[in-house]
Order: sequence, then structure tokens, then C-alpha cells
Amino acid sequence: MKMARYIFLQYVDESKAPRPGSPELHQQIDAFAKYLDEVKASGAFKDGDPCQPSAAGFSVSTVNGHAKTTDGPMHEKSPWLNGYFVLECKDRAEAEAWAAKNPAAQGGTVEVHPILSL
Repeated sequence: MKMARYIFLQYVDESKAPRPGSPELHQQIDAFAKYLDEVKASGAFKDGDPCQPSAAGFSVSTVNGHAKTTDGPMHEKSPWLNGYFVLECKDRAEAEAWAAKNPAAQGGTVEVHPILSL
């Protein structure tokens, strides 16, 4: 049976993110390390990384063949996409269980999309 791949997009309130060097940041790093260890041990892990702060991002739109680039997040009030995982799951229930365990789900949102294999 071929397992489905899902992308897990981690959204959090950037204004509430722990500051560099703080005990809260170290706790968060430890929580993600534990989650990553568990995901890898299960064999579900395929890819994943944290994202830089929203100020480092940019959006591109094209109208009539002309590209327009805007620095920062697409919407000012958008939550910060602070990272992603790609996991292989047997079904939606397993994907939901991994999303619920993701540390970003505590106070943030983990948005899950099945990946269409072409």
C-alpha cells in the first residue's frame, strides 16, 4: 500500500515567539527536537525545516506579464509560517495525530495538506 504524503505548515503568532537566548526558546527547541526524533523513528519523516522570520520573506504577483515583489508577509496580520514538515502517513487520521503532537499546534495552528503526486 502506497502511503500518502502530507505537508504540515506551522503557523504561530510571531509577536509571541520566544526571544533568542531565552529559556522559553530553549524549551521550544527541545520540544521540536523531541517531535522530530519521534517522527523520524516512526519512518514518517520525509522533509522539514524552520523558516526565517516573516520580515525575511517576500511575495511575488504577476499582472499582465509584469512581476511585482513585496517584502515581508503577504498580509500584515498573517500568522508567521515558522516551518514545515513533509510526512508520509497511512491516512488522514494518522496525519491529524502527527499535527496534534506538533509543538506549533500549542498556541498556533498546524495546517495540513495532502500532497498531490503527479
